[in-house]
Amino acid sequence: MSEHVTTARGDRVAFDHHGPEGAPAVVFIAGAGPYRATDHVTTPTAALLAEAGIQSTVHDRLGRGESSVDGPIDLAREIDAIRALVDRVGGRAVLVGHSSGCSIALAAAAAGVPASALALWEAPLTEDGAATADWWGRCADLIARGELERALETYMEDMPPEFLEGARSTPEFPTMVAQVVSYGPDGESLVWATARPLPEVLQDVDVPVVAAVGTETFPGMPEAAAAIAAATGGTAIEVDGRWHSWEPAAMAAVLADLARANA
Repeated sequence: MSEHVTTARGDRVAFDHHGPEGAPAVVFIAGAGPYRATDHVTTPTAALLAEAGIQSTVHDRLGRGESSVDGPIDLAREIDAIRALVDRVGGRAVLVGHSSGCSIALAAAAAGVPASALALWEAPLTEDGAATADWWGRCADLIARGELERALETYMEDMPPEFLEGARSTPEFPTMVAQVVSYGPDGESLVWATARPLPEVLQDVDVPVVAAVGTETFPGMPEAAAAIAAATGGTAIEVDGRWHSWEPAAMAAVLADLARANA
């Protein structure tokens, strides 16, 4: 059964809690699209962490699944949700970002959310700031005009075309279109992360950072991980996984070690 936390601005966030209370903690932050009912990787990872004595939360981001909200969803609002989840697990946690969840995690840490460390899976910081700002500006304009399917197409324009084609063939596609209104924090955080040189952007991130990529990944991902590690004094690693998704057992082992080392 879902648990809920309420943010400082009154948003109700639905989540699952795994593992023993009081243990070192992990908070997962999904990228654009996934929520608990459609994410078949994060929950098994959280279950393995629980077996290893680590507590974690897997939540529906604002505007997805059971975390229904009204009005525009911006990055600051999303960071408030992350802050509430970190408070739920004891006030300090490893933030685990997946895809654009990486830039949200980085922005949360820079904004003072009490992270003990960051684990970033395939951060898509592969475009320069001007290109990223142009892309997100077009997406945001379509969302504001209510042209949600076109907004989703635009959001996914640099992804392999089979990603969108595959999504169209699933029963979940109408939900994906409706939930594109929740992509504001993804776009805003990617613009924030690419607007200036990474060392300057990430100067306020002062916790251990592990930037991970899969053993089979897309062009640009290893380079982005290396750049994040260099900018933060962190570590870039390769973990068993393919095409933007990790293997739960391999990732759980990395996260358990990171959580224990920074408890």
